[in-house]
Amino acid sequence: MEGESKEKLASVSSLVTVFENSRTPGAASRVCKLEIEHHCPGGRAPPPAEPWKEPNHGETLQRSEPRMVSRRYLSSLKNKLSSGAWRKSCQPGTHAGLGTQEPEEKRIVQELLETEKAYVARLHLLDQVFFQELLREARASKAFPEDVVRLIFSNISSIYQFHAQFFLPELQRRLDDWTATPRIGDVIQKLAPFLKMYSEYVKNFERAAELLASWTDKSAPFQEVITRIQSSEASGSLTLQHHMLEPVQRIPRYELLLKEYVQKLPAQAPDRADAQKALDMIFLAAQHSNAAITEMERLQDLWDVYQRLGLEDDIVDPSNTLLREGPVLKISFRRSDPMERYLFLFNNMLLYCIPKVIQVGAQFQVRTRIDVAGMKVRELTDAEFPHSFLVSGKQRTLELQARSQEEMISWIQACQAAIDQIEKRNETFKAAVQGPEGDTQEQELQSEELGLRAPQWVRDKMVTMCMRCREPFNALTRRRHHCRACGYVVCAKCSDYRAELKYDGNRPNRVCFHCYTFLTGNVLPEDKEDKKRGILEKGSTTGSQQSIMCGFLQLVGDKWGKSGPRGWCVIPRDDPLVLYVYAAPQDMRAHTSVPLLGYQVTSGTQADPRVFQLQQSGQLYTFKAETELLRDRWVKAMERAASGWSPRGPSDGDLSD
Repeated sequence: MEGESKEKLASVSSLVTVFENSRTPGAASRVCKLEIEHHCPGGRAPPPAEPWKEPNHGETLQRSEPRMVSRRYLSSLKNKLSSGAWRKSCQPGTHAGLGTQEPEEKRIVQELLETEKAYVARLHLLDQVFFQELLREARASKAFPEDVVRLIFSNISSIYQFHAQFFLPELQRRLDDWTATPRIGDVIQKLAPFLKMYSEYVKNFERAAELLASWTDKSAPFQEVITRIQSSEASGSLTLQHHMLEPVQRIPRYELLLKEYVQKLPAQAPDRADAQKALDMIFLAAQHSNAAITEMERLQDLWDVYQRLGLEDDIVDPSNTLLREGPVLKISFRRSDPMERYLFLFNNMLLYCIPKVIQVGAQFQVRTRIDVAGMKVRELTDAEFPHSFLVSGKQRTLELQARSQEEMISWIQACQAAIDQIEKRNETFKAAVQGPEGDTQEQELQSEELGLRAPQWVRDKMVTMCMRCREPFNALTRRRHHCRACGYVVCAKCSDYRAELKYDGNRPNRVCFHCYTFLTGNVLPEDKEDKKRGILEKGSTTGSQQSIMCGFLQLVGDKWGKSGPRGWCVIPRDDPLVLYVYAAPQDMRAHTSVPLLGYQVTSGTQADPRVFQLQQSGQLYTFKAETELLRDRWVKAMERAASGWSPRGPSDGDLSD
């Protein structure tokens, strides 16, 4: 095993010699002689070989096609900075002919020097052979741009010059003078800061691999040059991409070798303090490389998302950070069943998207972009749509439903974290601009949000009449419309106004007359002014929020006429002796009111125990609750109202769910 390792090192170290022989024929004999004396104790030289030609005698080297190095492999580099997997298996043994063993720390330095020689040979192959040959071909044939070649190899020339002209000679001189100066910590301290140049190379690596694969397919001359070099003896039957991976792996190897060197040093060794400091500097360089890999992964993930979104110009921004993505259900204001949608949450925006049926190119179509600045998010309590939450932004307000409670909480937390980060940054900026006193007037102006942000629309099925004039809707003469300022469902007559809304870029939008008056300051004509509220015109929303009892009840019998089989019933706190019956929870006017004082309440029948009745002087109202428990609560509330009871405090007698 030891002999094989030495032969492998000798073979790799001779790569420079092979290429120098091919490029400077006059010097071939001199260099070859030195290599023979160093690597061939028997004095027999290997047969000469042309580096760009196929071997003779029917031997064929397998030509490997350039393969993509996966991002998973690149990610593993970060997790292997402290792993022994990077360590070469060959360990320097005792020198032949010597009866004593070298100190452990010197053996590690020898290994560092040998691996550095092999690494410089690989850098020579990349910079002086692949890079220069491709540049010459680009200039001669014009088959591919020179800029593409420079992008592929990034700053490999600087890395090669640093190691060949500075790092390797310093290591060699120090090992040659080891008896007088047994230390390398000071050498590495002096040169370690230059290792930060690897960050640029690592950041560019995946882009370089993509360009390499792309131009290998597109350009025959490009492919021919690479294939010719890869098939040579000097390339070792490895592809260009495998050679390009060497600089990515080099700094972690430095760290591991130097860490072992520090561990093997005696406690009182003169190089211990310098070596430890050098190890810290190498660690910082490794962190730079690690950060570069992380940044490269972030940009790659971002680019993948942008490709799925169709690369729209107004959303492509490399400074963005993807925080969360996933499917949700959109609760419709007009349809009863929710619709499948997809969200992308970035650090500065939320993209509301529709999955494309035919996914050619882009997979999603962006319907709405909501800025995180000014966005609000909260959970909704909706029995019909569990796990639902509200996202309210300046551009639009969305009611969304998650697949589970955990997923809903995760979305809310992610959105809130992005909002908090934006607000923290804005507060820092305002403090720097406004000073310690701030601007109280601006905060007061922002307290009124009508027209400044998209409202939450009231669902169509939640109302049966216009929320302004209280006239019932129908399919022909009085259809439903939404006020774009407050979100109310109103009729065409009450929404026959236009006002500029700031959240929509100050474009005119349909608004109700209340919002029109507030936003424009114009006085309505007398014939359009609101009429005096009637006895039944108590909004069910207000009553539900401040009620003793409210909920749906089935209306049984002919007493209710054409009002429908179910009603939203409310006993308001400010009018506790009257039962109001609405067609829908958001209606502004009740279709029936029943004064409960003096009524007799009877509950339960053998046929259906959920039924209860109100009876007085020939008047009979029959109700049916959803459960027996709800029936008991309604009976208790109505019995107290029938006896003349009124609440004394804000929460006294509250029976509502």
